[in-house]
Amino acid sequence: MTQVVPFKSPAPAPAPAAVALTRLVLTDFRGYAHARLAADPRPVVLHGPNGAGKTNLLEAISFLAPGRGLRRAKLSEIDRRPAAAPPGAAAKDRPGPWAMAATVTAPDGEFDIGTGRDAASDSGERRSLRLDGAPAKSQQDLSERLAVLWLTPQMDRLFVEAASGRRRFLDRLAAGFDPGHWSRLLAYERALRERARLLREGREGKRADPAWLKALEEIMAENGVALAAARRETVARLHAACAESAGPFPRAGLAVEGAVEAWLEAMPALAAEEAFRRALEAGRALDAESGVTQCGPHRSDLQARHLETGEAAAFCSTGEQKAVLVAIVLAYARLVALMRGAAPILLLDEVTAHLDAARRGALFEALLDLGSQAWLAGTEPALFGALKGRAQFFAVAAATVVPG
Repeated sequence: MTQVVPFKSPAPAPAPAAVALTRLVLTDFRGYAHARLAADPRPVVLHGPNGAGKTNLLEAISFLAPGRGLRRAKLSEIDRRPAAAPPGAAAKDRPGPWAMAATVTAPDGEFDIGTGRDAASDSGERRSLRLDGAPAKSQQDLSERLAVLWLTPQMDRLFVEAASGRRRFLDRLAAGFDPGHWSRLLAYERALRERARLLREGREGKRADPAWLKALEEIMAENGVALAAARRETVARLHAACAESAGPFPRAGLAVEGAVEAWLEAMPALAAEEAFRRALEAGRALDAESGVTQCGPHRSDLQARHLETGEAAAFCSTGEQKAVLVAIVLAYARLVALMRGAAPILLLDEVTAHLDAARRGALFEALLDLGSQAWLAGTEPALFGALKGRAQFFAVAAATVVPG
């Protein structure tokens, strides 16, 4: 068993310039009919009873990043649902599609973000996005402006549950280093779905256009190899950073496993693309029969190991798994701060669970040394006592937020 001893941080280097959320306005978001919160670049502590609305605030902030937020919910599921709308209530009194507005300060200035559910879209599940009042070209614009990462209680089991969760986690880390990773991931997933549809239709007796099938496989090969390369580079950086870390958090050994990643280990990228294209073509019959594309980065996996014990993270205790995960996030935050000149915004929901006093203290000191505006949520303000006077505290109760 690894002995955990109190850890005193070395004298910190000058903190990088902060990227910080300074204004947040919510409309019809989950339990919030309307909420407004102002903050400064210091860490933020949200405390209150279960069900008060703390995680809803973190979820809203997670929409500063591309995608579906930290709960991965359908956009329509986020709309506020009052207990009972009065019969004959005027339309203006009924909740509309959710919206979020934010002001972010960064080393190169301040900018505004507006996002929410576009109820006028065909599916009602399209997310609108505006930057400084103008429509954004794509959600990748968010990744180019700032990096956002989160830990939630559900992620405490990241290393023992399905590989899909680990891939999503790894892809969000990769996008922090390379904003273009997000667009390549979307392009790959669109082509993956369309190829599966064509193969399914072919199995049902409909003739699939072979030229379109080949074009989709070329898109998958080009973007899939780029995804795998970015993941490998991300893991290599994090592995080195984790191995050099000191303190009460375990050093984490990281690797990414998958067929495309193995090709990149053995051959140049163009040769890996050709190998992937050939595998897709050869696998059409099996993929059509199974309904699953058997080869590709959508089946890769992130592996983590506790370097002090040599144990795979999946076999560590719950507390050690949480500590390994926190170690990875802190290493990521340090690397992003070095690359971008500003630490990422971190959303840490119930992060103190499974951490002892020494590790809680080390986590708080690391966040302060980074200059990160971390948003920490928990039921008991006493758990964050070491941050008194160095962070902002907000009490959350019944979807209301007040300083204190």
